[in-house]
Amino acid sequence: MERSIENYVHSEAAHEKLYKRSLIIVVLSQIFGGAGLAAGITVGALIAQDMLGTESYAGLPAALFTLGSALSVYLVGRLSQKHGRRKGLSTGFFVGGIGAIGVIFATTMGNVIFLFIALFVYGAGTSTNLQARYAGTDLAKENQRATAASIAMVSTTFGAVAGPNLVTPMGKVAEAIGIPALAGPFILAAAAYLLAGLVLFLFLRPDPLKVAEFIALQESKQETETATGEKIGQQTVNKSAVLAGAGILVISHVVMVAVMTMTPVQMKNHGASLSAVGFVIGLHIAAMYLPSIGTGVLVDKIGRKFMATASVVTLAFSGLLAAFAPGDSLFLLTTALVLLGVGWNFGLISGTAIIVDATTIDVRARTQGFVDVWVAIGGTFGSLVSGIVVAALSYMALGIIGAGMALVMLIFILGKGLKDVR
Repeated sequence: MERSIENYVHSEAAHEKLYKRSLIIVVLSQIFGGAGLAAGITVGALIAQDMLGTESYAGLPAALFTLGSALSVYLVGRLSQKHGRRKGLSTGFFVGGIGAIGVIFATTMGNVIFLFIALFVYGAGTSTNLQARYAGTDLAKENQRATAASIAMVSTTFGAVAGPNLVTPMGKVAEAIGIPALAGPFILAAAAYLLAGLVLFLFLRPDPLKVAEFIALQESKQETETATGEKIGQQTVNKSAVLAGAGILVISHVVMVAVMTMTPVQMKNHGASLSAVGFVIGLHIAAMYLPSIGTGVLVDKIGRKFMATASVVTLAFSGLLAAFAPGDSLFLLTTALVLLGVGWNFGLISGTAIIVDATTIDVRARTQGFVDVWVAIGGTFGSLVSGIVVAALSYMALGIIGAGMALVMLIFILGKGLKDVR
């Protein structure tokens, strides 16, 4: 291992080449992964509504696969820290693919319990898709980190936008082979997640995290202490900055998931077709990922705090727009969901950059996994409560509550954790 990666320590050109190659592999896996995650977002709530006969539990599928993602993201983070990104990420995608296959069988059999178990397992693919953004930052310089994460994120757009717009065609494919139409997108999800895992397992060599760890180890031998007097390679983490970054990530995710989860139900209740639902969710997912390349540059150039604040403003406005948009207004709901995706994107990339900045390489993957556990738990909470809020109050109330929650992010942005962060 040491002999095979020694060249990356002393050669800037070799280091840069590996960084770009690793990013390309991550981008390719993210294209497949994006298609996989779109299935649960688009039709998960509709499957539950059909099986259970009520919208009160329509948020349960999203809650289950986000809860599954909470467990898996921790395990993927630990596995990545110990064995590298290649094994950690590929394992997560493989498990997610198995879960998608389980959803197909459960829907075909009409077995709700099996469906819930399969959705829980399917969540591994969702969390792994999100974790893959960190793999792009392992070999990035400090002023490249947000941009590197954003490149990985923007590539998800291609698969994630195609997924919802293939709902109707995949439904026809499913019916042609004797499977319920709503299970069709999960056929795509299974193939996509398995392909994403295969790409990473076969081609993410040498492992970027292991190379970065080796480089840090070699540097620590040459210079035992940094300018601040702390030993290089020591397991250190700026806890207050990690907390602030985590707060930004979690709250932006809760708001996004809550409003997103119930929008297909809101549209269907007002007579929208499945194709219209797929169109709106497709644009929403595009807005989640497509702005990433620009967002990453802005986070690196203008600053983490500025873009986190932009997330607050955008999410709050989108929540209010969704709340007061007529249920049959495709234009206004689409605009609200697009802004919801953009606001989430701002929060995710700024929060990700803060987490990377606040950790050293020897604890980074484990810390990232731990933070993303709370992101996934937040998503579980948002998706589960969203259905209850809409059933008990209204979709309007959900949008207003979401806007209010977005403002809570200001506590973390203006707190002491980011005092010295631009």
